[in-house]
Order: sequence, then C-alpha cells, then structure tokens
Amino acid sequence: MTKTLSLPKEGYLQPSVFWSIRQEFPRWLSILLSTTAIAIPLITWAIISYAGLVTPLFLPTPTAVIEAGTRMLLEENLIVDIFASSVRVAAGFIVAAIIGVPIGILMGTFHSMQSLFSPIVGTVRYMPVVAFVPLIIIWIGLGEEAKTLIIFLGVVLYNAMMVADAVKFIPDEMINVAYTLGMNRRDVLFRVIVPGVFPSILDTLRVNISGAWNYLVIAELIASQNGLGFKIIQAQRFLQTDKVLFCIGVIGFIGLVIDFGLKYLSKILTPWAERVRG
Repeated sequence: MTKTLSLPKEGYLQPSVFWSIRQEFPRWLSILLSTTAIAIPLITWAIISYAGLVTPLFLPTPTAVIEAGTRMLLEENLIVDIFASSVRVAAGFIVAAIIGVPIGILMGTFHSMQSLFSPIVGTVRYMPVVAFVPLIIIWIGLGEEAKTLIIFLGVVLYNAMMVADAVKFIPDEMINVAYTLGMNRRDVLFRVIVPGVFPSILDTLRVNISGAWNYLVIAELIASQNGLGFKIIQAQRFLQTDKVLFCIGVIGFIGLVIDFGLKYLSKILTPWAERVRG
C-alpha cells in the first residue's frame, strides 16, 4: 500500500489580491485605493482648518482657497499666468528632450560616447541649478530665454542618464541576432536599439516633466511679470497663503493631466510594452 506524501500548508503560496506581485488587479480596487489616497489628505486638511486648530495664516480652509482662486481667475487674469508658465515649461522641456534623449541613446549604445559624456553629465547633474542663475542673468539677460534655460538645465541631464540606463537593459542577444541577420551598426542603432528603448523614453519624459514644473518657480524669479511661480512668490510676500495653495493646486492638476496624457500616449504608441508591464 502506497502512502501519499502531502506537502505542508506553509509550502503553498496563499492567494492574495491586495498583495499580488505583477498579477491582474481588480480595477474597482485600484480606483478605490487611488480615491482614498487623495481623500485622506483633503479630509485631514478640512478637519484641521475648519476646526480652527491652526490659524488661517498658516492653513486656510478649502473654502477660502477656492474663493481666492476664483478671484484670481476672474479679477487677476490667472489664465494668462497659467498659459505663460505652460509655455515656459514646454519650451524648456522640449529642448531638454531633443538634446538629452539622443545623448542618452549614444551613451548607452557606444562605450566611446559613454566615456565622452559621462564625466560631464555625472558632474554637472550634481550642481544646483540655482547656483547658475546669476551666471545665466549675466550671459543671457532677464528675458524668456533665461527662464527656458533654467528649466532646460534642470531636466536635460536626467533625461540623458535615465535613457542611457534604459538602453543598457536591451539584451545583447537582440543585438547579436541583428548582426547575424546582416545588419550594420546604423541598422542596429535605428532598427533595434531605438525601437527597443522607445517605451522607456516615454516613461523618462513622463517622470522628468515633473522636474520641469519644479524648476518653474526658480525660473520665474528672474524679472517675471506673470506666471504661476510669479503668483506664488507675490502671494508669499503678502502672506496670502490661500493664493499660494491654489496656485500649487493648479500646478498639481496640470501635472496630473500631463501624466495621464503621456500614459495614454504610451499605451497608444507602445501597446506591446503595456502588455509586458501588465
């Protein structure tokens, strides 16, 4: 008579929805968790401010912030400031993408380019952009070019480094197969490496555009007469915390829209990458 060996229960992986690793996740639970993550800080803010636990100078109520924002939109031409800041961020970020992404591809593909650019990129990216502001003013002046350059400097090197790292994750087997099929170096670069790294490029741009908005306030310190950063600095001088919070909220909302937009663009342009991530 044969005996059946039974494994201990500890040997089995217990099923889990909440703690599943790279498995299907219910959409309703994803929406619930996202809503909770947004609702908890807002509810906490409302309770503290409406209860008067903190003076309105430091933390105004949500109602006061909305009223201040409404006045800014209707009476202070906040739409013009939103447009001005968006143009500055777009200009600096697009130039940073045009320059940073090709440098990153070259660094990740060729050891010669890695040796050429790595010392510069690795050194300059640790230098604070704020320290360059006096030099930028001397070199370029106080115009829009200076603001665009600050945003550009804040993002371009991170684009290059992240793209270079992404290129290195392309399997060597793919490159060897391309050589076996008769491709030359140019073909390997443009038909294997660039398409292979394209999803990572979109992810890099989606992540680093937040850095462009972070440098906006620094950029608009330079003789600005409009812009969300200018409004924040102006409101700070007069201790108008409600206006500061509203402008910060507007930047956050714009960033959220851009993030979802780039995610959607990535899903349309690189559906295979979405399936791999899923």
